[in-house]
Amino acid sequence: MQWEIVIGLEIHAQLSTRSKIFSGASIAYGARPNSQACAVDIALPGVLPVLNQGAVERAIKFGLAIDAKINSPSIFARKNYFYPDLPKGYQISQFERPIVEGGHVSIQVGDREKTIRLTRAHLEEDAGKSMHEDFHGMTGIDLNRAGTALLEIVSEPDMRSSAEAVAYAKTLHSLVRWIGICDGNMQEGSFRCDANVSVRPLGTEKLGTRCEIKNLNSFRFLERAIDHEVARQIDILEEGGRIIQQTRLYDADRDETRSMRSKEDAQDYRYFPDPDLLPVVISGEWIEHAKKSLPELPEDKRSRYVKQHGLSAYDASVLTVTRELSDYFDQTVEMLPGQGKLSANWIMGEVSGRLNKEGLEIAQCPVNPEQLAGLLRRISDGTVSGKMAREVFDSIWSGEGNDADAIIAAKGLKQISDDSEIEKLVDDVLIAHPQQVADYQSGKEKAFNSLVGQVMKVSKGKANPAQVNSILKRKLSE
Repeated sequence: MQWEIVIGLEIHAQLSTRSKIFSGASIAYGARPNSQACAVDIALPGVLPVLNQGAVERAIKFGLAIDAKINSPSIFARKNYFYPDLPKGYQISQFERPIVEGGHVSIQVGDREKTIRLTRAHLEEDAGKSMHEDFHGMTGIDLNRAGTALLEIVSEPDMRSSAEAVAYAKTLHSLVRWIGICDGNMQEGSFRCDANVSVRPLGTEKLGTRCEIKNLNSFRFLERAIDHEVARQIDILEEGGRIIQQTRLYDADRDETRSMRSKEDAQDYRYFPDPDLLPVVISGEWIEHAKKSLPELPEDKRSRYVKQHGLSAYDASVLTVTRELSDYFDQTVEMLPGQGKLSANWIMGEVSGRLNKEGLEIAQCPVNPEQLAGLLRRISDGTVSGKMAREVFDSIWSGEGNDADAIIAAKGLKQISDDSEIEKLVDDVLIAHPQQVADYQSGKEKAFNSLVGQVMKVSKGKANPAQVNSILKRKLSE
C-alpha cells in the first residue's frame, strides 16, 4: 500500500521583549536559576498579571506579515494542566479568540513553490524548565523562563514530507527574525518546533491518528524525527496494528522517537477566559502603525528580485534567507546597476562559501558591499577575468588591500582585451602546436580546448577567454 504523509507544525517563537508577558521580570538568558522568577510568574496569592504591550505589538506585526486576520477583541484563557514546572497549575494562553487568525506563507522546496496555510498564532506565557542532568534521583525546577512571552504559530496539516516541514520551519524562522519579533536562537530555546505527524492511505481524505513530537530545536532534528516517526507509523499499520494518539520525544542519540504521554485534546485542558485579564481591543490606528513599521517582506523582495534583476525564484529565495543577506545584495546592486545576476552569483558563491568555511555571519564579512561592487564592476567591463577576480577577492578578504582597482594594478592582473595582442598570441600558439591544429581540423573537438589552454598559458591567464575562443575559431577556419 502507498502512504501519504500529513504534517502540521506548532512553532513557539520567544518574543523579543525585554520583560515577561505579564510581569516586569527580566528574560535575560543564562541567569542563575530562579533569579528571574517574580511573584507574578510563580502565582503568589494576591498578584495580578499585567499584559506587556510590546508582546501584543509583535504579534500584530507577525499577523500582518502573513496576511492574517487580527482579532479584536482578542481574549486570554487559562489552559489547565499540572506539571512540576508550571507553578500556577494553569498556563495563560489563548483559545477561542487568538490575536492572529488564518494567514499563509510560501515555501520553496528545490525549484517548487508551495503555499502553507496557518490556522492561528496566539500569545501565551512559557512554562519553567525541569532540570534532570545535575540531579541524582531528583528533578530540579528553574522558573526563570516561566512567564516569558511566546507566540505559538499553528499551521494547517498542509505538509507532505519532512523536506516541506523543514522548508516551512526555516521560512518562519527567517520571517520572525526579519521583522524583528524573535531572535530565532534555537540553541537557547527561542524558536522551538512541535511536529504533528500522521499517515493515511494515498488518495484518502480522512486524516490518520496523529502523534506529536515535542520540542525539536534544530532543523536537522526536525527532519530526522519526522522521518523516523513516519517509518514507525507505517510499520505498525502494515503489520495490522493501530496508531495511538500520543506525545513523543525525539532521542537524537538513538535517532528514534519514544512515547512521553498520551496526547491531550483541547477539551482536556478545560479552557476558560482568564478572569484577571480584560479582552484586548486592537484599534485600526494600532494596526496601521504596526504596518508602517514593517520592512519590505521576504516574499515581496523575492518577487521584486525576479522582476527587477532577472533572478530565478531559487536564487531570490536564497538571497532572502536572512534580512542581513538581502540588505547586502541590495547595497551591492545599488552601486552596480544592471548586474543583478552577477552580484547574486558572487554573493551566493564566493561570499557565502567563504563565510560558511570560516563560520562567519554576513554582518562579519570582511568584504563590504562597496568593495564587492568595485570588483564586480571590473569583471563586467572586462578588466579582469573570473579567475583573476577571485585573486583580488582573496586579497580584500585577507586585508592585503581594500580597493579592487589598486590590487589589480599592484599585482598586474589587468586582462588582455586588445584583439591585435590576442591575435599575436593565437598565431604563436598555432605555429608552436601543429599537431593539435591538425587534430582539430580532423574533427577532434578536444584539441580546441587544448589550444585555448595554451593561449591562456602563454598569456599567464590574462587573455580574455571569450576573445581567445572567438579569434581561435576564426583562425582555425581560415
